[in-house]
Amino acid sequence: MPGKAKPASSAGVLVDNRPETHYNHSDMATMNGMCMGTFHTSCKVENHVDRSKSIRLPKLLVDTGSEYTWIPAAKLEKIGIDREKKDIHFVMANGEVVTRNVGFAILRIGKSFTIDEVVFAEPGDLLLLGARTLEGLNLTVDSAKKKLVAAGPLPAA
Repeated sequence: MPGKAKPASSAGVLVDNRPETHYNHSDMATMNGMCMGTFHTSCKVENHVDRSKSIRLPKLLVDTGSEYTWIPAAKLEKIGIDREKKDIHFVMANGEVVTRNVGFAILRIGKSFTIDEVVFAEPGDLLLLGARTLEGLNLTVDSAKKKLVAAGPLPAA
């Protein structure tokens, strides 16, 4: 059926002949009304060019099913984050395809920090801390304690 997103399981697969579609498998259990091991964290977001420009987000859903971190567009604009990649297609957990812009930011949680691509989230989008950011922070999820913990030594090869 033209115009309808086909289900897929990994990023980069063509959806409706559109390249660079990314998949945001945001917490299906929560969307279905069940709470299975979800938790939130706070995060500081900095402009990677001018680190004096920053915001603190008190509540991001930790979502290892999302590749990207989703930050409110207005907050990113406030600290001067530029839209570097425009009109990127994302497939949401419910199968809906949305188009968003992506920029670069420094993200800090506790003593850990990384630079990563962040999605300019629009009103109604979930605010997410995604798997790529977690990997860059070298943090992993302790689902029993519902918190982020150090992932340990980085592999050299």
